[in-house]
Amino acid sequence: MKSPITPLILLSAAPALAQNLLDPLVVSATRTNRSASDTAYSTATIDADFIRKTSRRTLPEALQYTPGVLVQKTAHGHGSPIIRGFTGRQNLLLVDGVRLNNSSWRSGAVQYWNTVDALSLDRLELIKNQGSVLYGSDAIGGTLNAFTKSSDFKNRTEGEFYQAGSASYEFRANGQGSHIGRLETETGIGGKFGVMLGLSAKDFGDIEDSSVGRMRGTGYPEQDLDLRADWAVTPDSTLTFYHSQVNQDDISRWHRTRNNPGWTHGNHVTTKGEWTSNTYDQERSLSYLRYAGENADNSAAIQRWNATLSYQTSADSEFQNRNPKEDSLRESNIDLDTTGIDLMLESKIGPGNLIYGLDYYHDSIDSSGSKNNQAGTKYSELLPIGDDSNYDLLGIYSQYEWQATEPLEITGGLRYTYADASFGRYYDNKGVQQPSASADWDSLVGSLRALYKIDDQWSVYAGASEAFRAPNLNDLTGNIVSNSGSAAAGSTSLEPEEFLTWEIGTHHHTDTTSLDVSLFHTEVDQMITPVPITKPDDKNTVNENAADGYIHGVEVEGAWRFHPQWTLSGFTSWQEGEVEAPSYIDGPLVEKYMKYLLPLTGSIALRWTHPDSKYWVEGRIFGADTEDRTSDADQAADKERIPTNGTPGYVVASLYAGWKVNEHLDLSCGAENLTDEDYRIHGSGQNEPGLTGVFRAKVSW
Repeated sequence: MKSPITPLILLSAAPALAQNLLDPLVVSATRTNRSASDTAYSTATIDADFIRKTSRRTLPEALQYTPGVLVQKTAHGHGSPIIRGFTGRQNLLLVDGVRLNNSSWRSGAVQYWNTVDALSLDRLELIKNQGSVLYGSDAIGGTLNAFTKSSDFKNRTEGEFYQAGSASYEFRANGQGSHIGRLETETGIGGKFGVMLGLSAKDFGDIEDSSVGRMRGTGYPEQDLDLRADWAVTPDSTLTFYHSQVNQDDISRWHRTRNNPGWTHGNHVTTKGEWTSNTYDQERSLSYLRYAGENADNSAAIQRWNATLSYQTSADSEFQNRNPKEDSLRESNIDLDTTGIDLMLESKIGPGNLIYGLDYYHDSIDSSGSKNNQAGTKYSELLPIGDDSNYDLLGIYSQYEWQATEPLEITGGLRYTYADASFGRYYDNKGVQQPSASADWDSLVGSLRALYKIDDQWSVYAGASEAFRAPNLNDLTGNIVSNSGSAAAGSTSLEPEEFLTWEIGTHHHTDTTSLDVSLFHTEVDQMITPVPITKPDDKNTVNENAADGYIHGVEVEGAWRFHPQWTLSGFTSWQEGEVEAPSYIDGPLVEKYMKYLLPLTGSIALRWTHPDSKYWVEGRIFGADTEDRTSDADQAADKERIPTNGTPGYVVASLYAGWKVNEHLDLSCGAENLTDEDYRIHGSGQNEPGLTGVFRAKVSW
């Protein structure tokens, strides 16, 4: 079958220049500030301007035009980027360098990435297949560092009081319509201190498309708050306090409910939902205190330092009405507190720099849950995760950057990790309550990479990075429903997952062009996966270190500013991967495709900007080939999300424009899915919205 995006792939090269990909500065790749072309990694930088001008609704959706990333959405209010074939707890999410991953995260696609308010961010930095040396457990497919907005007081006039702010409103005209508002205010004294406060309110309505129509229950409300205060203790050091919180209510897993009538697209068919309802409420907060600085004296023992103390809370609640099943009413609650310490130091040693430090995170979990029948006469406890549990994660790391010759830099690093799980009451896969117990693991992983600068425009890199993920409390004691109603139980006999990624690539950057090409291959060893207990189609599964396999792929991205006002950009990416696992406990091994492979995917964008930046227009085409590399078992187990014969391909066109009326008023609009394409992103629980109008206004003072 001919690919529906072949013409698009032949034309495309990389993400939009609005993402500042000509050679952005990145911090996350090496924990030092350097240009992307000077790193031996595949990186992506997405700034607030790109998120605003392309009307990216959530943090996961902001990654949609990044090569190697599949933005899966189990629900309209969820989002779990699949980065180089891995998702959920196998990707690491940071906010200002603070780890958001915790020991309650379940396998597969998770909702937690959508609990970071995209409107509160200054930029995103994604490092793919970085390995675990710099940031620890979970950094397998990718590490995303979300940097928050600040008052930028250091760029204000020294010693002068300042006050500024903005108010923005966005309306999305699809289905019931969506209203998104953001208020920001900042004040301080230039060069001394600054305070910024942000408030976001979002009312997402039900979405609709040309095939399914209105997808009832997909809308939800959200409220966000963020506060940041920075104080220049000395000219070279800063003390920062940050606090944020998010509240999301009544997010429906629409695909499981009777609001889902099923979807037919040619010979691609999903079944209708059967449950009366399945909703999530989620609250999360993050606070940290950081002291960071640098010493300009090259002879000093420590050139840079960064010490952070953080505290997080999260409250996840799920309600299921599985009518007409006997145990139809189910509730679960997970309340988690996380305390974290992070220390990073940099010293000049010999012909290079040494980055070293430690990080420690402690999770404390209380959980509750129950199941009952409609009459309320068959109540029993059903814990989603071990109650009264604790989890400790300690890492000690060092990475040395050696300038071997003028064009050649070699980077090598090691990390020692110790993980300790102490779990309270939990239930095994037979529903029998188990006593408290504990387990611990440790690991030493390494990374070795090299970057060779051919000239001022071209560089090549290669490297190998190990990644490590210790079993978390959900792996060990979880008791959840996955896919189309399968019961997934934890196992306390698990061992860590191990991964090794080989990568080669090239960077090309000039003032008007950029080109980045990367090829990667990841070996998978002892990956934790749910395995049917008695037979291949058994809906009762238990976690096992049972999956071994590989995934590899290629990514090409670039941009060309062929005229001062015109920029052409795009990307192309593709992946292939398989795992081998038992068809059931002690059953024969079977090979199958990785569950969420990225199909051949690409995007192309053309942007015009007025010479004084007063007006701009951007057109974009985005598409993916049919993804039929799915096993019969995976399709049958997830038949409400994965269609028969795989997920059909699609091509979607969008158009955006903006007008900077004056220094105080900025207007923009967009038309998404111009042809009202009926499509679904592979692995998602609902179709994407049909034709959507987007209108946005921002007032600044």
